Amino acid sequence: MSRTVNRAKRRGLAAKKTRKQLPARSSGNVFADLRLPNAVEKQTKVRLAVAINRIIQDQHLSQLVAARRLNVNQPKISALSNYRLEGFSIERLMNFLTALDRDVDIVIRRKSKSGRTGRILVTAA
Repeated sequence: MSRTVNRAKRRGLAAKKTRKQLPARSSGNVFADLRLPNAVEKQTKVRLAVAINRIIQDQHLSQLVAARRLNVNQPKISALSNYRLEGFSIERLMNFLTALDRDVDIVIRRKSKSGRTGRILVTAA
């Protein structure tokens, strides 16, 4: 045995065998995977914010110009661009999208026949 291993054993620091854990399969919602409250709402807000931020970036709007277009102050745009979404409702984020010349379609249909509950899905086209 090497000196390092002997020294570790004498100090009671012998390496324990650990079972490797496989990564958990994602549900598709990181907030649900982390067991955070209101996970579906949080994910919906983030997806809407991603769409808004992409539009603002694609149109090369400054935060001040974006704020004027969305009828909010510049700190709200800063919060939105940094995904601090506590002060934004889903409805308000959808209104931002329409103010940025986007249509927002809400489609309601029967859920698939899988055993899971119905879901909310936001997709930017």
